[in-house]
Amino acid sequence: MVLRGRRETGERARRPEGPDREIVARASAGDPAAVAEVLRIVRPFALRYCRARMGTALPGLTAEDLAQQVCIGVLGALPRYEDRGRPFLALVHRIAVHEVGDAYRAAARSPELADLVPDRPDRSAGPEERALAHDDVARLRPVLDRLSAAAREVLVLRVVVGLSADETAAVVGSTPGAVRAMQHRALTTLRRHAEAEGLSPPATAEITSR
Repeated sequence: MVLRGRRETGERARRPEGPDREIVARASAGDPAAVAEVLRIVRPFALRYCRARMGTALPGLTAEDLAQQVCIGVLGALPRYEDRGRPFLALVHRIAVHEVGDAYRAAARSPELADLVPDRPDRSAGPEERALAHDDVARLRPVLDRLSAAAREVLVLRVVVGLSADETAAVVGSTPGAVRAMQHRALTTLRRHAEAEGLSPPATAEITSR
């Protein structure tokens, strides 16, 4: 499993930026143009997150479908949104976590689909997801499952979605130092268990400077 840092220029070009407070305030007040702008800005974040968490894993439901549901959730939340000092992406992240969880729970409850729901999300949907796994990622899935849900979430936001440590901390309600520490521990845990089980160990990510 290889976690690679992106070159700074590419990272800046691809990193999702949340909408500024003025646009969000106008959208919350019902300005149609501002609402459209908010949705345009948050959709790439939602899509990358959904791809990382599920890819094409759920029959009949794509990451694009789920990202659309996230956008609908954002649309419904806008009139009630109150700026309390956290970035707007924190709300988008919370809605995305809820939508992904609902999708997996719904699939697991269906007798026809229960056996098709994977233990881990499909990470083969695109280049960002391939950065989280090599060709035989299936062999490392038991190792990945040893991470806490919080650690996996940090890796998704940092490596796949492309948020900085500061941005990730704001989204999950932590501190940049704690995010970097959790990321480091997660990578160390993956390497230790992979080596113990005779698997190809993950490489240390070169993204700790962001």
